[in-house]
Amino acid sequence: MPGPVKPQRESLELVVLGVLSEEPLYGYCIIKRVAARSEHAIRLTAGVLYPLLHELEAARLITSTWETVRSERAGESSAGRKRKWYHITARGRRRLHQRITAHRAFQSMIEAFFPPPADEEAAT
Repeated sequence: MPGPVKPQRESLELVVLGVLSEEPLYGYCIIKRVAARSEHAIRLTAGVLYPLLHELEAARLITSTWETVRSERAGESSAGRKRKWYHITARGRRRLHQRITAHRAFQSMIEAFFPPPADEEAAT
Protein backbone atom coordinates (compact mmCIF):
# COMPACT_ATOMS: atom_id res chain seq x y z
CA MET A 1 0.00 0.00 0.00
CA PRO A 2 1.46 3.39 -0.95
CA GLY A 3 2.11 6.00 1.71
CA PRO A 4 0.30 9.34 1.90
CA VAL A 5 0.90 11.67 -1.04
CA LYS A 6 0.33 15.38 -1.48
CA PRO A 7 -1.23 15.72 -4.93
CA GLN A 8 -1.02 18.88 -7.02
CA ARG A 9 -4.12 21.06 -7.35
CA GLU A 10 -4.79 19.88 -10.93
CA SER A 11 -4.64 16.28 -9.77
CA LEU A 12 -7.08 17.02 -6.95
CA GLU A 13 -9.46 18.62 -9.44
CA LEU A 14 -9.30 15.45 -11.52
CA VAL A 15 -9.90 13.26 -8.45
CA VAL A 16 -12.82 15.31 -7.12
CA LEU A 17 -14.51 15.63 -10.51
CA GLY A 18 -13.96 11.90 -10.99
CA VAL A 19 -15.78 10.90 -7.81
CA LEU A 20 -18.54 13.44 -8.44
CA SER A 21 -19.03 12.03 -11.95
CA GLU A 22 -20.28 8.82 -10.31
CA GLU A 23 -22.87 10.43 -8.02
CA PRO A 24 -23.58 13.59 -6.03
CA LEU A 25 -21.71 13.65 -2.72
CA TYR A 26 -21.28 15.94 0.27
CA GLY A 27 -17.86 17.08 1.48
CA TYR A 28 -17.19 14.51 4.20
CA CYS A 29 -18.27 11.73 1.85
CA ILE A 30 -15.88 13.03 -0.84
CA ILE A 31 -13.03 12.91 1.70
CA LYS A 32 -13.90 9.32 2.66
CA ARG A 33 -14.41 8.16 -0.94
CA VAL A 34 -11.07 9.59 -2.10
CA ALA A 35 -9.26 8.02 0.85
CA ALA A 36 -10.83 4.62 0.22
CA ARG A 37 -10.22 4.66 -3.54
CA SER A 38 -6.57 5.67 -3.07
CA GLU A 39 -6.04 3.11 -0.29
CA HIS A 40 -5.65 6.12 2.05
CA ALA A 41 -2.72 7.49 0.03
CA ILE A 42 -4.68 10.69 -0.71
CA ARG A 43 -5.91 12.30 2.48
CA LEU A 44 -7.98 15.35 1.72
CA THR A 45 -8.52 17.76 4.58
CA ALA A 46 -11.42 20.14 4.89
CA GLY A 47 -8.94 23.01 4.51
CA VAL A 48 -7.96 21.69 1.07
CA LEU A 49 -11.27 20.27 -0.15
CA TYR A 50 -13.70 23.10 0.57
CA PRO A 51 -11.68 25.86 -1.14
CA LEU A 52 -11.31 23.53 -4.15
CA LEU A 53 -15.06 22.86 -4.19
CA HIS A 54 -15.67 26.62 -4.00
CA GLU A 55 -13.36 27.19 -7.00
CA LEU A 56 -15.01 24.38 -8.99
CA GLU A 57 -18.42 25.85 -8.24
CA ALA A 58 -17.29 29.37 -9.22
CA ALA A 59 -16.02 27.90 -12.52
CA ARG A 60 -19.44 26.22 -12.97
CA LEU A 61 -17.85 22.76 -13.08
CA ILE A 62 -20.04 21.70 -10.17
CA THR A 63 -23.22 22.93 -8.51
CA SER A 64 -24.46 22.42 -5.00
CA THR A 65 -27.71 22.03 -3.14
CA TRP A 66 -28.48 22.12 0.56
CA GLU A 67 -30.29 19.37 2.43
CA THR A 68 -31.50 19.50 6.00
CA VAL A 69 -30.48 16.39 7.90
CA ARG A 70 -32.37 15.48 11.03
CA SER A 71 -31.15 12.93 13.50
CA GLU A 72 -33.53 10.05 14.16
CA ARG A 73 -33.17 10.89 17.84
CA ALA A 74 -34.15 14.53 17.37
CA GLY A 75 -37.74 15.56 17.78
CA GLU A 76 -39.80 17.23 15.09
CA SER A 77 -39.10 20.60 16.67
CA SER A 78 -35.40 20.20 15.93
CA ALA A 79 -34.32 22.22 12.88
CA GLY A 80 -31.59 19.74 11.98
CA ARG A 81 -28.28 20.53 10.40
CA LYS A 82 -27.54 21.42 6.80
CA ARG A 83 -25.52 19.29 4.42
CA LYS A 84 -24.26 20.63 1.08
CA TRP A 85 -24.39 18.16 -1.80
CA TYR A 86 -22.12 18.67 -4.81
CA HIS A 87 -23.13 17.68 -8.36
CA ILE A 88 -20.96 17.70 -11.47
CA THR A 89 -22.26 19.81 -14.37
CA ALA A 90 -22.06 19.11 -18.11
CA ARG A 91 -19.20 21.62 -18.21
CA GLY A 92 -17.52 19.69 -15.38
CA ARG A 93 -17.87 16.42 -17.28
CA ARG A 94 -16.21 18.01 -20.32
CA ARG A 95 -13.36 19.29 -18.13
CA LEU A 96 -13.00 15.86 -16.54
CA HIS A 97 -12.78 14.21 -19.97
CA GLN A 98 -10.15 16.78 -21.06
CA ARG A 99 -8.11 16.22 -17.88
CA ILE A 100 -8.27 12.44 -18.24
CA THR A 101 -7.14 12.64 -21.86
CA ALA A 102 -4.27 15.00 -20.98
CA HIS A 103 -3.25 12.87 -17.99
CA ARG A 104 -3.15 9.67 -20.05
CA ALA A 105 -1.13 11.35 -22.83
CA PHE A 106 1.36 12.72 -20.29
CA GLN A 107 1.63 9.37 -18.53
CA SER A 108 2.26 7.61 -21.85
CA MET A 109 4.95 10.11 -22.79
CA ILE A 110 6.74 9.74 -19.43
CA GLU A 111 6.62 5.94 -19.62
CA ALA A 112 8.70 6.14 -22.82
CA PHE A 113 11.63 7.05 -20.54
CA PHE A 114 11.24 4.04 -18.22
CA PRO A 115 13.40 0.96 -18.70
CA PRO A 116 11.47 -2.16 -19.69
CA PRO A 117 10.28 -4.39 -16.84
CA ALA A 118 12.78 -7.07 -15.77
CA ASP A 119 10.73 -9.92 -17.30
CA GLU A 120 10.75 -8.18 -20.72
CA GLU A 121 14.56 -7.69 -20.54
CA ALA A 122 15.08 -11.38 -19.81
CA ALA A 123 13.00 -12.41 -22.83
CA THR A 124 15.15 -10.38 -25.27
